[in-house]
Amino acid sequence: MKKLLLVVSLVLLLCFTFGCQNKAEKAELEKFRAQSKLEEQNGVLIRSVFEGLNKKKAAFYQELYAPAYAWYFPSINPKSLSREEEAEFEKVIWDRFPDINWSIEELIAKDDRVIARFICKGTHKGEFQGIPATGNKIESSGIFIARIENAKVIEVREDFDMLGFMQQLGMELKPKEVKK
Repeated sequence: MKKLLLVVSLVLLLCFTFGCQNKAEKAELEKFRAQSKLEEQNGVLIRSVFEGLNKKKAAFYQELYAPAYAWYFPSINPKSLSREEEAEFEKVIWDRFPDINWSIEELIAKDDRVIARFICKGTHKGEFQGIPATGNKIESSGIFIARIENAKVIEVREDFDMLGFMQQLGMELKPKEVKK
């Protein structure tokens, strides 16, 4: 009888031990799945941003960006632009480079951040920052780091190869003359 009681106790203890471990593992797995799903949704959101840029319809800013959105361009700039200000900037780009197109080359989603390395291509058809239309084809790359909150883009820090971009428009970089 004592042996039977001991065996039953050990069996119950083993079942309880494995049962608790299984619940903890399941909880951890569910947490991992939820995070993975969120990161996937964030990546889809940023792909939608680039699709909006390519469709040249500023309405996507209202749909995909939070009202408190901030755009830092370049990323080190201490003053940000609002979603409305960025939309106005993009309208100028769309007008001056009517065939402009952004393509995502790499996209990484982690936690509430999405990083996209992109290339934009277009033809300079209108005056841009004092440079008359050249008809030049441009191709330049950039890095776009977005922070997502409540399924909306709340912040973007972007860096873009402006030097290469301006050189393709015919601008030259010259050293300052040394004063003697």
